[in-house]
Amino acid sequence: MVSTELVLSAFLAISLLASIVSRRTKTPYTIVLVLAGIVLAAASTPELSDVGQAFQSLRSGGLFVGLILPPLLFESMMSIRTEDFRAVSRPAIALATGGVVVATVVVGVILWDFAGLPAYTAFLFAALIAPTDVATVLEVFNRTAVPSQLATLMETESVFNDATGIVILTVILSGFLASTSGLALVGAVGDGIFLFGGGVLVGLGIAWGARQLQREIEDPLSQIVLTMAAAYGSYGLATAFGVSGLIAVAVTGLLYGNTVLFRIARWDIEEATREFWGILAFFANTVAFLFIGFSTNILSLGGSVMFILVAYCIVMLSRAASVYPILSLPSMMIGGVPKSWKNVAFFGGMRGALSIALVASLPSTLPEYSTVVNMTFGVAVISILLQGPLMTAYVKRSFAVQQQLPVT
Repeated sequence: MVSTELVLSAFLAISLLASIVSRRTKTPYTIVLVLAGIVLAAASTPELSDVGQAFQSLRSGGLFVGLILPPLLFESMMSIRTEDFRAVSRPAIALATGGVVVATVVVGVILWDFAGLPAYTAFLFAALIAPTDVATVLEVFNRTAVPSQLATLMETESVFNDATGIVILTVILSGFLASTSGLALVGAVGDGIFLFGGGVLVGLGIAWGARQLQREIEDPLSQIVLTMAAAYGSYGLATAFGVSGLIAVAVTGLLYGNTVLFRIARWDIEEATREFWGILAFFANTVAFLFIGFSTNILSLGGSVMFILVAYCIVMLSRAASVYPILSLPSMMIGGVPKSWKNVAFFGGMRGALSIALVASLPSTLPEYSTVVNMTFGVAVISILLQGPLMTAYVKRSFAVQQQLPVT
């Protein structure tokens, strides 16, 4: 049995090497991590096996979602300025709610009606794969002159569609497909509103409380501890109330960043806080994407490669069916959403950490369990490895100069 210290050392070494390779090759860090995880998972040494088991232990008890996602969401949202958020809030929320519903329905119906999968399996996979992951996209953005509002659009959609995807998955797992009554539909919609609205209220409350406490803080260390308490506290409290912890963290981060961090008089407190959360988000991303790599069984996926490719094409079709119609609505933005932004939103609909975490938490007794797992892992890996380079090439060609849109 390899010691915990050795596992931790191996994790840090992998993180450092992946960072160096990413910079030298100009490849997004997240893609390097997934590839590293896949290669290391295929190795049969006892040491690497223990590292892989350490990542697999995140599956139990919702540890992945509860420990890894809150810092990613909080760090992302606290850096968004309200003027950028206001400019893109309507299309972002529309994609994060209606877009996820459209994508889930399109994928589920095609797999059920045309691919011949059972309805439960088809819609279960559709709900798992609907949420997008913006980590790779934002890393690409950091290397180019992308408008800050476009980055905000992608970040906001990704944060809020995580919660929408979880709501839809919860409804499907509760047996909604077994009932076609209008009462069941009303109940499902009510559950979604409760989870979403409750998360917003918890986030507002935690952000307000943190703002009051911040007035008594005069040193960077206490400020950092307060932000950690706000991030994990909002998630924990929301979960305890049975509402969306991810929405609560997102709202807390957005309000805290704009009512506290952007207004702190002492630059050293703000700088220390942002540096700390940047490092924490870096390690959280490292764990998330190594988790994807280590959890990918190449041999298992190889036996379903054709079906996975078909599923990936259907997922991309569903992304197009949600992105282009929604972003083409005249009410989304003043002057309309630029075509290049729509294309970025399409290519940027990568699947990643949340889909893998959700499928890893499913009980193995579910019907067609292995099919759902293989499809989810396969589509997520293809999405990251294929769309990442495509996104990089398109963004570099389309955004030589930053362009902002008017605030609505």
